[in-house]
Amino acid sequence: MYNKECFQKLQQHFQFLFEEALIQEMCSVGMIKSYPEDAVLMEIGQVLTYMPIVLTGSLKVMKEDKEGNELLLYYLELGDTCAVTLSCCTKPSKSGIKAVTESKSEIIFIPVEKMEEWMVKYKSWRGFVLDSYNVRLNEMLDAIDNLAFNNMEDRLIKYLRDKVYVTKESKLHITHFQIANDLHSSRVVISRIMKKLENQGVIIQHRNYVEVKEFM
Repeated sequence: MYNKECFQKLQQHFQFLFEEALIQEMCSVGMIKSYPEDAVLMEIGQVLTYMPIVLTGSLKVMKEDKEGNELLLYYLELGDTCAVTLSCCTKPSKSGIKAVTESKSEIIFIPVEKMEEWMVKYKSWRGFVLDSYNVRLNEMLDAIDNLAFNNMEDRLIKYLRDKVYVTKESKLHITHFQIANDLHSSRVVISRIMKKLENQGVIIQHRNYVEVKEFM
């Protein structure tokens, strides 16, 4: 028996993506949870038993190097899921990424054992999984290209642009240290580039936030 409140939420967001029978089944087996900003949903090495789908808010997905330094790969928004969890429909696996809420978020968790069953049972689910693989792969390739071929200023500009797009806010409550951590750089380098962007009129730096002027 599916939860009526869950059904209403999923139908509101996904009625043009999934058929009603699938939404009902998602509510029967899924769990909806709410998280504040900066909550860790997935850790590296964690055994994956559920597939998360974003209902509200946004997540950032990161990778760690051998020294424990983090690198931002991509963001997840409404209707998105993580490509790492999609591999669990064929075999049990551990997470190779870390997922953290970028803003207050609501997530529905689907048991991974349902993924393979639904691939056969529901055409809309099969399309959703394949499209998600494609989108996440392209985003990771973009992240690799950005890291390999762009200088730090270009990477920082893209980072700010993506953050504004995901949060739908031009005022970003983030520190130079957090930016440096996401971009695998140093606070000194980020502070220097941020000052340059401010002098160019691209951003305005306030005491507790950064206002982005030219990406909206």
